Amino acid sequence: MAVPSRSDTGERSKRTPSRKAPLPIDGRVRNASRLTLALLLVALSLWVAWDFLAPIGWAVVIAITTWPLYLRFSSMIAGGRAASLAPLLFTLITGVVLFVPILLTVHQVAQDGAAIAASLNHYRTNGVPVPDWMQHVPVLGRHAARWWSVNLADAKAAAEWLGSADTKNDAAMTRALGSQVLHRTFLFVVAMIALFVLLRNGAWMANRMLETADRLLGDPGERLASKMVDAVRGTVGGTVAVAVVEGAIIGAAYVVAGVPNAMLLMVLTMAFAMLPLGAWAIFTLASVLLVLQGGSALAAAGVFGFGAIVMLIGDTFVWPKIVGDAARMPFLAALIGIFGGAQAFGLIGLFLGPVILAALLSVWRDWLVPQN
Repeated sequence: MAVPSRSDTGERSKRTPSRKAPLPIDGRVRNASRLTLALLLVALSLWVAWDFLAPIGWAVVIAITTWPLYLRFSSMIAGGRAASLAPLLFTLITGVVLFVPILLTVHQVAQDGAAIAASLNHYRTNGVPVPDWMQHVPVLGRHAARWWSVNLADAKAAAEWLGSADTKNDAAMTRALGSQVLHRTFLFVVAMIALFVLLRNGAWMANRMLETADRLLGDPGERLASKMVDAVRGTVGGTVAVAVVEGAIIGAAYVVAGVPNAMLLMVLTMAFAMLPLGAWAIFTLASVLLVLQGGSALAAAGVFGFGAIVMLIGDTFVWPKIVGDAARMPFLAALIGIFGGAQAFGLIGLFLGPVILAALLSVWRDWLVPQN
C-alpha cells in the first residue's frame, strides 16, 4: 500500500474546506431566541391540550384546596409505597365523594323522568284540566281559567304547547345525551388522573414554581404565589359553604310546602347554587311541580318567592363577602371576580376570576404602591 506524499496531503488539505469558528452571538439575542422558543412551545402545548384544560384546571383547584387534608391523610400511611399509595387512595376517595352523589341524582332524575314523560303523554292525549283554585283568584282568576281551558284543557291545544311525541326525535336526543355522558365521564377520569399526578408530585411542583417565581420576580413573586393559593382555597370554601346553606334553607321550604321529592330537589339546589343564580331553575321547577301535583298556588308562589329572596341575598351579598374575606379582597372585587370569571371562563371561572383579581390586587399593593 503506497503512502501518500507530503505534496499530495497538502493538495488534499487545500481542497477540503476547514471548519469555521462559531460566530459570536450576543447574549441578548440568545435570550430572545430562548424566550421565543419557550413561548412557541407553550402556545403549541396549549393548542394540543386545549380540550383537556378544563379537567386539568379542576384537578389543580381540587389539589390546592385539599392539600392540607391530603398531607394529614398521607402521614397516616407508612411504608415505602406511601409515595404512590397515599395519592392513589386519596384520589379514589375524592372521585367517590364527587361522583357518587352525581350518579345517585342522575338515577333519581331518570326514575322521575319516566313518570314526568308519562304525565306529559297523558296531558297531550287528554289535555291539562283547569285547577280548581284558579277560578277563586281575585280579579284575574276567571280570565286565567278561560285562557287555560282554551289553550291547555283542550287536547289538541295542549299537544301544541307541550310538543308532540316523536320517537325519532326522542331517539336522537337519547343518543346525544349518551354521547355527552360518555364524554363527561372521560373528562372526569382525566381530571382524576391529573389529580393523582398533582398529589404525587405536588411538593416538587410547588418548589419548582416557587423557585421560578423567585428567579423571575424575586421575593414578591413568592408572596404572589402564596396569595393566589389562599385565594383558591378561600373561593372554593366560600362557594361550597354558601351553596350548602342556601340549598338547606330553600330545601326546608320545599318540605314545609309539601313539594314532591323535596330531598332530591334540595340536593339539586345545593349543586346548582354553586353557579351564579343557578338555583333559580330548581326552585322554579319545584314550584311548577307543586302546582301540577295539585298543591296550593299560594304555597307554590311562597316557595318561589322565598327561594328568590334567599338566592338574591346569598349570591349578591353573602357569597362575595365570604369569598372576599377569605381571599383578602374587597367586596366589589370579589363580586366582579365571581360573576365575571364565570362569564369569561365558564364554571371554572368561579374560582379563576377571584384568583386573577386577587393576584392583580397583590401586585398593585406590594409592587406598585410605595410602602411608607
